Amino acid sequence: MKKTILCCVLFLFALAQVAMAARTIKLGVVTKPGSAQNIVAEKFKQLLEQRSNGAWKVKIFHSKSIGNETEILQQIQMNTVQMGVITGGPFDTFDPITRVINYPFLFKDSAQADQILDGPLGKEILDDLATVGFKGLAFSENGFRNLTNNKHPVKTAADVKGLKIRVMASPLHKAIWEALGANPTPMPWPIYTELEQGVIDGQENPLWVMEVYKFYEIQKYMTLTRHVYSPHIDVASMLWWKTLKPADRKMIQQAMVEAAKFQRKDNRAKNGTRLAMLKEKGMIVEEHPDLASFRAKVANLKDMDLFKEPKVHTLLLKIMAATK
Repeated sequence: MKKTILCCVLFLFALAQVAMAARTIKLGVVTKPGSAQNIVAEKFKQLLEQRSNGAWKVKIFHSKSIGNETEILQQIQMNTVQMGVITGGPFDTFDPITRVINYPFLFKDSAQADQILDGPLGKEILDDLATVGFKGLAFSENGFRNLTNNKHPVKTAADVKGLKIRVMASPLHKAIWEALGANPTPMPWPIYTELEQGVIDGQENPLWVMEVYKFYEIQKYMTLTRHVYSPHIDVASMLWWKTLKPADRKMIQQAMVEAAKFQRKDNRAKNGTRLAMLKEKGMIVEEHPDLASFRAKVANLKDMDLFKEPKVHTLLLKIMAATK
């Protein structure tokens, strides 16, 4: 009898342990603490753990500890990782519809980006991710991307010719820099060593990247091209999402939406100080490049095969019309 009771107790304990493990969310980001992705992840963790009274725990895997962004997305598809805060670029090899938000010179400013991404057109993108195994939750912010290099100042698009520029694993980003005359080189993050050793001449990223990753130490010239507004797409595994109760889904999504809005506000508030700091550190900044020359070089990208799929082409035209 005692043996039977003990077995039952052990069985119930094992079930409790399984249930507890199932309430832990693994969340992947490729960047280090203090980065834009990590600020979203940390805020989400704080909000969800507080609101669930500890019933949900979030374990953040940062600094490429579980792979690059493409590898993290693959793990999310398989539900070995439940969530991720991922740069928009790498998504386009999974779902071409995400290319529309990385189209060059699409958004005039942050307010316009918010209006589109938080509205019906942004929801269309998030919803479409379900077709490739992701639950799209929110858009947080990487920011407007700017060019840096260690060769020479860049004032016009002609100055880009021949520069070896690191790009994300994204067909669209590669096409943008090919159109501008550069030699785009897809390369996973991080890239400090490659820049330092001259394997690549430059890169393109928002201001926070120059600060957090200390690119001012190894890149002399920066041009405020703002050529792409780069969101992060905050996603969950659809395999995992389908197992959740409606109340948990609602709580998780609300926490991520709030975390994304918190991070966007935080990121924008710091940009003025960042730019001043980068100048103080010795970067030579071209604040007023000839953007018309850049726009002219990439004007016909919408007609490329990258956007030929009907749903992708249609959505791009809708967003372009909405942002005129």
